[in-house]
Amino acid sequence: KMRTCLRTLAKLARSSERKAKASFSTSLLRPSSVIMGRVASSKAVGAVPTRGYKIMNFGGTEEKVIERSDYPRDKLKEIFPGTMALLGYGTQGRGQALNMRDQGLDVIIGLRKGRTWELAKEDGWVEGESLFEIPEAAEKGDVIMYMLSDAGQSMMWPTIQPYVTPGKTLYFSHGFSVVFKELTGVVPPEGVDVILAAPKGSGTTVRRLFLEGRGINASCAVFQDASGKAEEKCEAIAIAVGAGYVYKTTFEKEVHSDLTGERGVLMGAIAGMFKAQYDVLRANGHSPSEAFNETVEEATQSLYPLIGENGMDWMFANCSTTAQRGALDWAPKFEAATKPVFEDLYSEVVNGNETKRSLDKNSQPDYHEELQKELKEYADSEMWQAGITVRSLRPERQ
Repeated sequence: KMRTCLRTLAKLARSSERKAKASFSTSLLRPSSVIMGRVASSKAVGAVPTRGYKIMNFGGTEEKVIERSDYPRDKLKEIFPGTMALLGYGTQGRGQALNMRDQGLDVIIGLRKGRTWELAKEDGWVEGESLFEIPEAAEKGDVIMYMLSDAGQSMMWPTIQPYVTPGKTLYFSHGFSVVFKELTGVVPPEGVDVILAAPKGSGTTVRRLFLEGRGINASCAVFQDASGKAEEKCEAIAIAVGAGYVYKTTFEKEVHSDLTGERGVLMGAIAGMFKAQYDVLRANGHSPSEAFNETVEEATQSLYPLIGENGMDWMFANCSTTAQRGALDWAPKFEAATKPVFEDLYSEVVNGNETKRSLDKNSQPDYHEELQKELKEYADSEMWQAGITVRSLRPERQ
């Protein structure tokens, strides 16, 4: 069994995580007034680190890093004096919209009427003043922030395109629609700046870290520079939507890395590996509680926080010598076994096959119903049912 030698460090990491989680709600339909609501005063987001633009060395490669102090609020309002029309109000759009509003920018929301429309009203957007149907918001926007789902962007583009007129700025948080334009049909017209800012986390995390005065890390890119100012715009808008520090990329690299990461270690690969190990333990007579603890609970509550603090070597260094030796010996085997899968995955991303599958599946009229069935299979599986009981035993949940 892998046992940590410095349990106190892990306990502190978990305590910090619990405090952060206790301060916000991840529910789309039941917003937390603390996290997703209007910030009462500038002091709530005033703890901005006094850092600035710099060139930093990343493992031997120098890269430009933009920080919050490079674009204070007055500078943001100078760069974006007009109307920021954010179309869509999913978790990412919601977090970005609230952060921009709290930084004093003129933000309006474009939505279809329905439950998300009501959610926007709960968040303080006023119908007819800052909340409009999508076409009207797009018409009013100087910066059109295209925050619908990837499939939604493709379907709505014929409606939106007439409002993307010369002199405006078209903004994305993902390079998907533009990079795979042959499949999506989203082709930005000439005469507009086309920029991207991609926060590296969920909209809820974007909002929470902004309110904490930290900001999430993000990448930014320019696809088309009609004004000669698109580079500055993409850097500034990344800070405006809630980033604390920003790296430069391209639309192509952003979407290729993002799709690979989601299907790989961020979500798909880790889900598959969790299940594989759990099933092997169960097949060899281990109880559900033991299998879950050794597969998921110790990883998420003890070891992964140590990686987040100071890296993989730090996690290894804070484990027993037996755990260290086994992990170091088996890591190359897992690398060799999984690298061909990742190479296949990256190829499928770059050639557009993943995009085609995503668009085809997500555009089906029964997509949401089918998605719920897939998620229910996970929720109802023995492993994740065992997880409910294991999590209920955490001291903070007693």
